[in-house]
Amino acid sequence: MTLNGPDLYLITDRKLFKAQCSMYFAIESALEAGAKYIQLREKDLSVKELLEMAVWMRELTGEYDAKLFINDRVDIALSVGADGVHLGQNSIPPHAAKKISGDKLMVGVSTHSINEAIDAERDGADFITLGPVYETPSKLKYGNPVGIDSISKAKSRISIPILAIGGIKLDKVKEAKEAGADGIALISAILAAENITETTKEFLRLLK
Repeated sequence: MTLNGPDLYLITDRKLFKAQCSMYFAIESALEAGAKYIQLREKDLSVKELLEMAVWMRELTGEYDAKLFINDRVDIALSVGADGVHLGQNSIPPHAAKKISGDKLMVGVSTHSINEAIDAERDGADFITLGPVYETPSKLKYGNPVGIDSISKAKSRISIPILAIGGIKLDKVKEAKEAGADGIALISAILAAENITETTKEFLRLLK
């Protein structure tokens, strides 16, 4: 299983919405517009709550023939029939996730440096997110932005797809592509947009 571009990887954040149902409508709007990769990333939920949300998200992504990734939890990804998991630097390593899943899950890894990117590929990741490329509130805890140059440097060192993440707005897509990014990962640029459908379509158009 591989990523097929143009790759727009949408990450959930229910805290951007007053009600959980509002997030579901937002995700559906992005799917209707052509988004094909959704990562369920709600770190503060209990396992039971996350499982319930994952079941719903699997049904929704299935309706639009989109791929679903679960943050960190291989067990939940397998139980709902998700397409993959997305691991952090403190998660189980990619090779372990592959072994547990019997190689059924695609594995993405969050990286914040070229060395982390190299390690992720070496350990069996199918793709990585690399960032934060630009300043963004959601990635402040990961330190200063790594800059757009880190994309091209990583691209010269690894062969798996690299998705640029962190502060990517519509006016930064061209720069990310020119640096060698195979796609972009987004949260608020789409989920907090006034018109989610049109914004998603515009991101996809720029990625083509």
